[in-house]
Amino acid sequence: MRKVLVIGSGGAGKTALALQVGEITGLPVVHLDRLYWEPGWTVPDRDVWHQRLQDAMSRDEWILDGNYSATIDTRLAEADTVLFLDFSPLICIWRVIKRYLRHRGSSRPDMAPGCEERLTLGFLHWIWTFRSRRRDGLRRMIRKHSRKADVIVLRSQKECDRYVEELVAKRPG
Repeated sequence: MRKVLVIGSGGAGKTALALQVGEITGLPVVHLDRLYWEPGWTVPDRDVWHQRLQDAMSRDEWILDGNYSATIDTRLAEADTVLFLDFSPLICIWRVIKRYLRHRGSSRPDMAPGCEERLTLGFLHWIWTFRSRRRDGLRRMIRKHSRKADVIVLRSQKECDRYVEELVAKRPG
């Protein structure tokens, strides 16, 4: 386990799981939201984004937290472990609302500076329709591009907690 990709719907807990796995394994965590966005939620130039991603992926070890479907094929091809959080949309929406209330008026630690927490109907719709509109395509991308990866699908917080406990148990020393 040297190159880990954590993917799933918004609000599923990708960042929290990435941080836990990073703490246990010592692997550096890279938040794609932090790499991608520019202040004020400005979209970067495509070449700038791709260079930032290449720089992060050029390391020998990493945990990449985030989806960004336009570049997921590259990340899947490099990952040796894929953690796919496949949570209920209701849970994800509830978590995003709590996150918004906790961080509104400021940027989250995993977000780019100058991107204050926001909650939009478009984002809520994306979360609500993630399973019905995006999950199958994401599964196809995983099958197509991650032939060497250990793919672990986690469908609840209980399964995530169990996975983390198993990682702790396997940790040397």
